[in-house]
Amino acid sequence: MSRRTRRRRPPLLAAAAAACAAALGLTGLAALPAHADPVEQIVNGGFDDGHAPWWGSPTIELRTEDGVLCAEVPGGTSAAWDVIIGQDDVPLVAGESYSFSFTASGAEGLSIRALVQQPVDPWRTQMDERALLTGEEQSYEYVFTSTADWDDAQVAFQIGGADEAWTFCVDDVSMLGGAEPPVYEPDTGPRVRVNQVGYLPDGPKRATVVTDAADPVDWELADSGGAVVARGRSEPQGADASSGLSAHTVDFGSHTEPGEDYTLTADGETSHPFDIGPDAYDRLRVDSLSFYYPQRSGVEILDSVAPGYGREAGHVGVAPNQGDTDVPCAPGTCDYSLDVSGGWYDAGDHGKYVVNGGISVHQLMSAFERATVVDGAGADALGDSTLRLPERDNGVPDVLDEARWEMEFLLKMQVPQGEPLAGMAHHKIHDERWTGLPLMPADDPQPRYLQPPSTAATLNLAATGAQCARLYEPYDADLAADCLAAAETAWAAAVANPEVYAPVGGEGGGPYNDTDVSDEFYWAAAELFLTTGAGEYRAAVTGSPLHTDDEEVYRASGFDWGWTAPLARLQLATVPNDLADRDRVRASVAAAADGYLAAAGASPWGLPYAPDDGVFAWGSNGLVLNTMVVMATAYDLTGDERYRDGVLEGMDYVLGRNALNQSYVTGYGENASRNQHSRWYADQLDPGLPNPPRGTLAGGPNSDTASWDPVAQADLAGCAPQFCYIDDIESWATNELTINWNAPLAWIASFVADQGGDGGEAPDPTPPSAPGDLAASDVTDTGASLSWSPATDTGGSGLAGYEAALQRLDAVEVLGTTTGTGYELTGLSPDTEYTFRVNAYDNAGNTSEPSTVTFTTEPGDTGGGASCAVAYSTSDWPGGFTGTVRVTNNGDAALRDWTLAFRFTAGQRISHGWSATWLQSGPDVTVSPLAWNAGLAPGATTEVGFNGTWTGANPRPTGFTLDGEPCDTA
Repeated sequence: MSRRTRRRRPPLLAAAAAACAAALGLTGLAALPAHADPVEQIVNGGFDDGHAPWWGSPTIELRTEDGVLCAEVPGGTSAAWDVIIGQDDVPLVAGESYSFSFTASGAEGLSIRALVQQPVDPWRTQMDERALLTGEEQSYEYVFTSTADWDDAQVAFQIGGADEAWTFCVDDVSMLGGAEPPVYEPDTGPRVRVNQVGYLPDGPKRATVVTDAADPVDWELADSGGAVVARGRSEPQGADASSGLSAHTVDFGSHTEPGEDYTLTADGETSHPFDIGPDAYDRLRVDSLSFYYPQRSGVEILDSVAPGYGREAGHVGVAPNQGDTDVPCAPGTCDYSLDVSGGWYDAGDHGKYVVNGGISVHQLMSAFERATVVDGAGADALGDSTLRLPERDNGVPDVLDEARWEMEFLLKMQVPQGEPLAGMAHHKIHDERWTGLPLMPADDPQPRYLQPPSTAATLNLAATGAQCARLYEPYDADLAADCLAAAETAWAAAVANPEVYAPVGGEGGGPYNDTDVSDEFYWAAAELFLTTGAGEYRAAVTGSPLHTDDEEVYRASGFDWGWTAPLARLQLATVPNDLADRDRVRASVAAAADGYLAAAGASPWGLPYAPDDGVFAWGSNGLVLNTMVVMATAYDLTGDERYRDGVLEGMDYVLGRNALNQSYVTGYGENASRNQHSRWYADQLDPGLPNPPRGTLAGGPNSDTASWDPVAQADLAGCAPQFCYIDDIESWATNELTINWNAPLAWIASFVADQGGDGGEAPDPTPPSAPGDLAASDVTDTGASLSWSPATDTGGSGLAGYEAALQRLDAVEVLGTTTGTGYELTGLSPDTEYTFRVNAYDNAGNTSEPSTVTFTTEPGDTGGGASCAVAYSTSDWPGGFTGTVRVTNNGDAALRDWTLAFRFTAGQRISHGWSATWLQSGPDVTVSPLAWNAGLAPGATTEVGFNGTWTGANPRPTGFTLDGEPCDTA
């Protein structure tokens, strides 16, 4: 759990596209009325008379030249706020909407922050935007609504954080009241909602159609060639409270033929494409578990292991880090320090929390433990060399290698002997204050403190330590002994201190407060009993009131770190033991699964999550998945396929069959979450940083308004529960990533992969070789041809293709993918040195080391440039991609109702777009603006985007024109 005080609102122009991508679709918020006259709030924003009252950080000198403010920005700073240009005493009126605009130039590809904020700690913001600079002057405009009356707001441009020195220039800074506030409307795509990844041939295959039709509607299932392979009639379901929509369901389960790119058409709409196949979830098992390696603290993340995610080690005591190797207690709580290095970063922040780490590492170990005790579970698929980890080929199952990284951290959090509360576990360790976004772990300058012990944390250590002892004993007897000793010590300490609770609130980290630890006592006792068989723990299990209170244990809202009693039941039901009433315990799991099945059956989305109060909680996707863990366990215990089918339909919800038509797992589905709240997976804020890795779960809809962040407050007011989500990096209340939400995803992904009929065959862990002999030929002033010799793949999954990318100074820009051994480069600048790289990738998602080539384009024509410029980039995945197009008016006159045109060259198809109207006829595409970006002033830039499909290769389009005139391309 993390929090930050910066607020982000969707901008209108220039750097707008990422946030405005969602501004199409179903119902949203009505625009607020403007109240004030458009009075200029900025003093001397044109810099016509020097630069007063603007000021700069001590490390820079402000200068004005021809009415433009410039500064030489030093390199080697770690964060944007290390260098600032600002103006103070700017008045704001609560409820008023303001248009903030400026022009700026700087180093190509650098991102700066533009803020309207308080001038003192805690620096609360009313606007916090990132502007992506180019070497030429660009115009930027954003709209925000103030939530408070301030007469001393500060306008700030934060321009630090670059490795090399550069020059920043800004002009025409303006802030006008009376602006029309931005309106957020989610782009929900086609009204036919499906699992956008795939269905198992022998599993349920259902879809949901959003329609007000009272009678059944016809539906057709088509294969990739468009041939209709099944037909039927829908079943009306009526109004649904969780979505506020009326819906029908479609059952096409009778079609079992495997294939790719099926589509379902009903009521005049066609779904996103999906597959039918036994291997639909094999890759998700690997990706969801491999998520944890880049979350590691205290170790360098190797790009060779996690391509695109390599970074320096975080919190190892190398400046500016203060490190986790010698962390003191929070002031006034104790007088010792501990080495608490290692572990996983909890979420989008840099904190590490025992209670959240406890359930997370437990569920990873349980995914492995299930494979050892359930007939037919894929033990080999979770064995050695199955994940993207540096510890492969060491004779230990990879999932245990990864779990060990967290388990050893939990052991370090135990209070040493001889100290007060010895044997208990410190609740958490995190920064003194909240930090902003983005911030790499190695660049975090904050002091870090151990927070006081808690009974809940201590019992998490007892439970996971006991589980660790029995699972690691065959692989590392010393670690197993350490785990059991720590677990029994923790149990005794918790029994002696049963009511030591973590405080509510706090600064610099999430509280994870919990004043009912009866569930943790039950869970810890169960794990210790399963490992030792000791009478003390048997008595604690059978003596717990929760041991027989089924209704209290299995709640309609599922379970998470704050309610762990179901973990005890699930473990007692599945891990062999001689508990006298074990049959009753096993029966209770099936009864609970029946309840979740009933909820799913009553939902037009197949959703097993139905909280009693109807409120979707923070992290609802994690709760959904944990209800599915109960159903999956019931299937393991009984073999009743109703429970298996309930799990599979739950996956449909997570992967797109929901009100928003949103796959909540990065890299999976046509419309997948990709901007989860994170300080280092922050591509939305800094294009030099990556999006979260494939297999990352978003927290999901949160209709608990008391927990909302400013983005949710601004954009989601009045939402039906399923609509209370936005794929925005600043919406931590709906779109954070956490280790405890990915844990049930990994558990369930492993379960459903086992249902595909592959017998638990181990996935391909071996990356292909690098492409050979990469060369550039036919180099001109604007293009070149890349060619290479084929890569080889020895892992068994087969070579899938190649990814071509532009290597910049501090980032890699993916250009496209191809299945061939060549790639055409277009849109290059004359007389410029470029470095390009090509990676091979296989069907298991493994990526080779890159091959690189460097060359310089020809000088070209030095005459006048085109009247427009287009920058085109893509983010690709097998068979699909997101395209981004930045259009700049280089002419002398403003454009109105402009039209952009271009041509695809390899059969690519646009499925849906945003920030514009998109039309495609064969290979030809035309793009028309919406009302907010219809005007394009001289020098102004707008950004639009789309999702599309490709087969074979995905080269850049050609023939970009704006109102019929050819454009320069990049």
